[in-house]
Amino acid sequence: MESLESKKLALLRILQILQEYSDADHPLTQEDIAGHLEKDYGLVIERKAIGRNLSLLKEADFDIVSGHGGSYLAARDFENSELHLLIDGVLSSRHITARHSKDLIKRICGLSNRYFKSGVKSIYSVDDWNKTDNQALFYNIELIDEAIQAGRQISYDYNKYGADKKLHKTVRHTVSPYQMVLSNQRYYLMAYSERWKNMAFHKLDRITNMEILDVPATPIRSVPGYENGIDYKKLSTGLPYLFTDEPTRIDLLASEDAVDQLIEWFGKDIRINKSATDPGKVRVSIIASPNAMEHWAMQYIHSVEVVSPGFLRNKIKETLKEATEKYK
Repeated sequence: MESLESKKLALLRILQILQEYSDADHPLTQEDIAGHLEKDYGLVIERKAIGRNLSLLKEADFDIVSGHGGSYLAARDFENSELHLLIDGVLSSRHITARHSKDLIKRICGLSNRYFKSGVKSIYSVDDWNKTDNQALFYNIELIDEAIQAGRQISYDYNKYGADKKLHKTVRHTVSPYQMVLSNQRYYLMAYSERWKNMAFHKLDRITNMEILDVPATPIRSVPGYENGIDYKKLSTGLPYLFTDEPTRIDLLASEDAVDQLIEWFGKDIRINKSATDPGKVRVSIIASPNAMEHWAMQYIHSVEVVSPGFLRNKIKETLKEATEKYK
C-alpha cells in the first residue's frame, strides 16, 4: 500500500533518479526506477504509479524518452560538452585556488549524471595546476558586485609575490569599481584610482583586506576617455595586456604566418594589405596601447616588425640593444 508521503514525493524522486542514473545509453525500466526509489529514498510504490508519474513528467514538458529498453531524460540544462568547457575554464583559471576549483568542478559535475562524473578525471589533477593561494577571491567578487550596485568606493591591499613565494602587501588602494574583466587567463578589477586619477586594472587574486566605503564612486562617464562608458571591443583588442595608456595607430610589417595571431589578439577590424616590396609579408594597421604593443611585439619579434610610430620603434630598438648586452 502506498503511503501518503510516497505519493507526494514519488514524482520528484523519479525525476531525480532519471537525472542521476539515465541517459540514451542507460535507459531505466520501471523495475529499475522502483529499485532506486526503495534503495535511495526508502519509497515503495507500484509499477502502475511509476508509469503514471512518468506520464505526468512528460506532460510537464520534461524531455523523457520511453521505449522497450526503458525511459531516460533526453535533455538537460547543459550538454556534457558544455560542462566540459566550464570545467576546463575552472582548471585553466589561475586566479581560483585549488580548493575552490575542486569544489566548483564537483558542483558542475552535479549538473549531469553519474556517468559524466565517472569520466571526469580533471578533479583529481587540480593540485598539479598553477593556482593562486589567495582564499579571498570569491568574497572579493561579492564585495565588488555589492559596491558596483551601490555606487560606492572600495579600498584594499594590493599584494605581490616575494622570493618566499608568498603574497606581501605593497600599497593600499582606494578606487571606484566598474567592472571585472577576464584577460589572458587572469581576472582583473577595472577601477578608477582616486589617488592617481586614472583607470587601473588590478589582478583580483592579488587583492586582500577589501572593504566597501561609505563614499560615492566616481561616475565612469566623468573619467577622461570613458565619456561614453566602457567600450568592450576597445578593451579587448586595444589593450591586450590591460595597460591604461591611450590606444593609437600602430603600423606593422609581418609575415603572412603571423596574421592568425594578429587577428586572435586584435580582432578582424585590423587593416591588412600585402606588402608591395616584401614578398610573403603583409602591412598591418591596428589601434592599440603602445605600452602593450611593446610587450606584444617582443613576443613575436621573429615575425613582426613595428614600423610606426617612431617612438615605439625606437623603444623596442633600445630594449633589444639592452637585451643583447645582457646576453653577450
